[in-house]
Order: sequence, then structure tokens, then C-alpha cells
Amino acid sequence: MIKRIAHVGIATQSIAAAREFYNCLGLELNSVEGVEDQKVKVAILEVGDSAIELIEATQEDSLIKRFIDKRGPGLHHMTLEVDNLEEQLAFLREKGIKLIDEKPRQGAEGSLIAFVHPDSTGGVLIELSQPAPEGLS
Repeated sequence: MIKRIAHVGIATQSIAAAREFYNCLGLELNSVEGVEDQKVKVAILEVGDSAIELIEATQEDSLIKRFIDKRGPGLHHMTLEVDNLEEQLAFLREKGIKLIDEKPRQGAEGSLIAFVHPDSTGGVLIELSQPAPEGLS
């Protein structure tokens, strides 16, 4: 079951530069961490019970680097929080939804994540996320 919009991911060339604007809005940095298998660094800015995730490539062959090279910085994805990611992926497969990730993988803050292909979502990259159990993030 979808619980909420967890965050929107924004591809940036520089988290430090992008933060300047969000700081002007009064949004403070919650955390910064590297997600090595995705070759990115992410900064989380809390907005109520949701967040903005600023994403910066850490390597030239990062998908975020390719995204920025092709489309420029900007909105990259929307993340929906789910109760049980395995069950949600099975449900979507049954409905014929095209998935990028057939199985959950590790995301930021200890979460499990999987992406749904934009071909099945009206052109929007959707990330499904199951938060880490309390105390494990």
C-alpha cells in the first residue's frame, strides 16, 4: 500500500550550490550520504512529513550525470513510500507494469528501493521506498 509521497529527487550538478536556494526557503539540511552503488551523493531536506532529495553524481558514469548531460538539472523522480516493497513489486508485475528494478535494492537512509519505468507511469520516474526499520537507518 502507498503511504505517502516520501520525497522528490532533484538532480543537481552541485548539492552545495543547490542548497543555497533551499536555505533561502528556510529548509535545513537533514543529512548527506553517499549511495555508492548508484554513484551519487544525496542531501535530504525535510519538508513536513516529506522531503526534497538533492542528488549529485560522484562519478562520470553515474546515471545522474547522464541525466543532467541529457536533460539538465531538475526534477528526476518522485518517491512513494510503501509498507512492503516486495508485495508492491509483485502487485505491479501482475498488472503488467514495467519495472526498472525487479527486486528491492539498498537506498539512502537504510531504505529498500525499486524504480518503476517511466513508460508505465506517464513519463515520470517513480521510486518506491520501504523505510528502514526503526533504529536501523
